[in-house]
Amino acid sequence: MTSSKSKTLNPAIVRDDFVPAEDYTSRDFLEKEKQKLWTKVWQVACREEELKSVGDFVTYNIHDESFVVVRTAEDRIQAFYNVCMHRGRRLTAGCGRTRVFHCNYHGWRWNLDGSLNRILDRDDWKGCPSVSDEDFSLREVKTGTWGGFVYINPDPDAEPLADYLAPMPDFIDPFEFEKLRYRWYVSVKLPCNWKVALEAFNEGYHVAATHPQLLENAGDDVTRSFIYGKHGMFAYPTATRPWGAPSPRTGKPLPEDLRPGLVNFFDEMNHTLRAIYTERDTEAVRRLMTETEPSADINTLMEPMVGFQREAAEASGAGWPEVTMEQFGKAGVNWHVFPNQIFLMYFDGALCYRARPNGDDPDSCIYDIWSLVRYAPGAEPRLERQNFYGDDDWKNFGAISIILQQDFDNMEQVQKGMKSAAFNAARTSPLQETSVSNLHRWVRHYAMEEDRSETGRKGTAAGGLPQ
Repeated sequence: MTSSKSKTLNPAIVRDDFVPAEDYTSRDFLEKEKQKLWTKVWQVACREEELKSVGDFVTYNIHDESFVVVRTAEDRIQAFYNVCMHRGRRLTAGCGRTRVFHCNYHGWRWNLDGSLNRILDRDDWKGCPSVSDEDFSLREVKTGTWGGFVYINPDPDAEPLADYLAPMPDFIDPFEFEKLRYRWYVSVKLPCNWKVALEAFNEGYHVAATHPQLLENAGDDVTRSFIYGKHGMFAYPTATRPWGAPSPRTGKPLPEDLRPGLVNFFDEMNHTLRAIYTERDTEAVRRLMTETEPSADINTLMEPMVGFQREAAEASGAGWPEVTMEQFGKAGVNWHVFPNQIFLMYFDGALCYRARPNGDDPDSCIYDIWSLVRYAPGAEPRLERQNFYGDDDWKNFGAISIILQQDFDNMEQVQKGMKSAAFNAARTSPLQETSVSNLHRWVRHYAMEEDRSETGRKGTAAGGLPQ
C-alpha cells in the first residue's frame, strides 16, 4: 500500500538536513528505482576471485531481474541477462562452473559468450521472422572491473566505469584492493529498505549510541562527511582524541600511555567485527608494549605500529601496499560508492557492504557483507558463502559479528518508525550525515528522470550535485 503521506516526488526536496520518509517506505518510489535507477547505474556483481577459471559464473539478482556474470576467457569477463530466449526460464542460480548455459525446460543451449549453441528441433521455426542466431543470443550488459570488484551496467549507453567511479580510485588505488581475498562472505535478509541498511554504514554519527563499547579506545568519534559527486566518504578531521584514547563523551581523561588502548582497540575490533583489521594486525600491535616507550602522542606510535604490522604481513608472504601516511589520512575511514556499495579499509584489509532491494518489497532488502584480507598467494581460505535468508535469521547474526548485530537491531525499528504519521522526513546531520542525504539526492535524480531537464535548468550544487 502506498503511504498516505505520499506527495508529489521532486528531486529538489532532498537537502543536507532533510530526506523524505516516502523514499524509504513508498512502493511507488521503489518501482521508480527499479525502472530508472538500477537500469542505469554501475553496480557490484561479484569479485574477480569468484571467476578464477573459464566457465566460472556468478548469478547476480536485483529486484526481479537476474544477470549471470561469467569468465569467458582468461582475460575476459562478460555478463548477460539470465533468461532463456525461448520461454523465459532462468538459466543459472547461485554460482558454479559450466561449459555451456543450458535451459532445463526445453534443452536450448548457449556458449559462454552468449552465442547460440543449440535449439532443439530448430526447423520448427523455418519461415518465422527474427529467428537468426543473433536474434536468439543472450542479451549482454556492460561489465567493468576495479579493485578486484566486477561491476555491471544494463545501460548500453553507460559512461565508462572509470568515469563513473571517479574520483574515488584516486584515494583508494594505493590500497591495492585487487590483492585482497575473502576472509568471509555473508548474505542476510533484513527487514528494512535497502537504503536504511546501507545508511547504517554510511555515517559514523551512530557509533556513540549503537556501539558504546567502542568509545573506550577509538578516540574522538565525531566525524565529518565529504561529497565527491555521486559518492561520499567520512573521516575524523577534527578529532581531539587519538586512537587508543577514550572518547571525550566518556568524560575520561587522555591517558599518559596510549599503547594499552591501541592493543585493546584492535582486540575489540578483531573479536567483535572480524573485519577491516587482520588477526596478524592485532598480534603485531602487541609489540608496542615491549618495543616502544609509553607515549600519549599517536604520531610517535603510528610509525612503529604500522611497521610491526607490515613486518608481519610481509613475513607471511602477503605483502603490503605502498600507502603513505598522507595517503592513509586523505583516504578517510569509510566510502560510499553510489548507489549501493560501502567499504571501510585499512592497509591490509577491508570490510565491504552491498545493499539490494528484495524483490518489490520496500520493507525488505538483501545485505551482502564481505570481509577482505591480504593473503599470501594461494593461502586464502576456501570461499564459503553463508546465507541468513530466514525472516528472523538476522537476529542471530551475533555469531558472525557482534558489532553488525548491534547495527541490524536498529533497522527493523527504523523501518517501522518511518511509517509513523508523525515522521515526515529524516533530518540528517548536515555535517556528519551528508553522504546519506547525497545518496538520496542522486537516487531521486535517477528515479525522477522526467524532472532531469528541469533540474538542469535550476543548476547544480557544489560537486555537480542535482539540487
